[in-house]
Amino acid sequence: MTSHLIPTYAPPDLVFERGSGVWLYDAKGDAWLDFIAGIAVDALGHCHPALVKALQEQSEKIWHLSNMFDVPAREDLARRYCENSFADLVFFTNSGTEAIEGALKAARKYHADNGHNERIEIVTFQGAFHGRSYGAINAGGNPAYMKGFGPQMAGFTQIAFADEEAAKAAITKNTAAVLIEPVQGEGGLRAAPDNYLRLLRDLCDETGTLLIYDEIQCGAGRTGKMFAHEWSGAKPDIMALAKGVGGGFPLGAWLTTNAVGEHMVVGTHGSTYGGNPLAMAVGITLWDEITKPGFLDHVTQMGQFLKQQMAGLADTHPDMIEDVRGKGLLTGFKLKEPYVNRAVMGLARDRGLLSGAAGDNVLRMAPPLIITEDHARQAIDVLDGSLHAARDAG
Repeated sequence: MTSHLIPTYAPPDLVFERGSGVWLYDAKGDAWLDFIAGIAVDALGHCHPALVKALQEQSEKIWHLSNMFDVPAREDLARRYCENSFADLVFFTNSGTEAIEGALKAARKYHADNGHNERIEIVTFQGAFHGRSYGAINAGGNPAYMKGFGPQMAGFTQIAFADEEAAKAAITKNTAAVLIEPVQGEGGLRAAPDNYLRLLRDLCDETGTLLIYDEIQCGAGRTGKMFAHEWSGAKPDIMALAKGVGGGFPLGAWLTTNAVGEHMVVGTHGSTYGGNPLAMAVGITLWDEITKPGFLDHVTQMGQFLKQQMAGLADTHPDMIEDVRGKGLLTGFKLKEPYVNRAVMGLARDRGLLSGAAGDNVLRMAPPLIITEDHARQAIDVLDGSLHAARDAG
């Protein structure tokens, strides 16, 4: 059948009809264990009763108003974030890419309003992924994503990830901001060491540079703390969020301090759909669920258990797995040549497990935060069989 969709995706011949918890089902009722969760989006799994209820109830009231009018729930969710983070102010978006764009604009506006129009340079990192908009692909700097989209945009400098000397050389009094993922998602699940994030904070303080965290994939409790940077204690000036914060409903945000946010006055930024009533109803419920006593402790425990299980898998397949990576429930392993992550991902899918691929030949897992040890064991068993099959296939 002819498709009328622009061919930017290549999905497998598989259609899901419904989801429940950590499982997805096709029309025949066959089940798949979902360990990618919409790429770290379905934080509470599929059709979580509290999220369904929140969306249904709001859908019978108001769907959309735009930002021409006040949405009280917007203040309710913003307050939750600000009372539990470094931030004073929040701007709601529909996606992570939009959150990044807002963060970059805010950083440059801050310096311009302080009399430093020359401070436009954003230092980013090799292996980064910040979204697919024009500004975001230039921030990420991946040549594959930039090919065919014109000249490279001025104002972005990439340095080696977690390289202390490179950071010291690159971050100067001419730098506007440093943009980093505390745990790289698309770039191969590399977690920035805590002492490296603290170094970046110190360098930014010394030079008057703003520190921006991209927690679009590693935030929303995925590492066992609400925000991944909290493990280091190094607070940002701006932070971008999305994916898990909506539990499957399109929702993103960028958070910042009063010192930065006060420069984004009326007319400097906007969004038609950002912070709409449906998104706010779901976002509030998601926040309330993952901040319940013991929830993040469960994520920490499950992250440790899954990583231990993967270490055992690496011991079983030392000729195939180079190392285990990630943090919390954003984790996976790097494959050795000639084995390819997407091939193993396909073999696992054929056996009922949904996983993902990331850069540097990494097989990625970002399951719902509600998984149990039994789910983790099932996933590891499937991966074990998939690795054996990949080896047998040559």
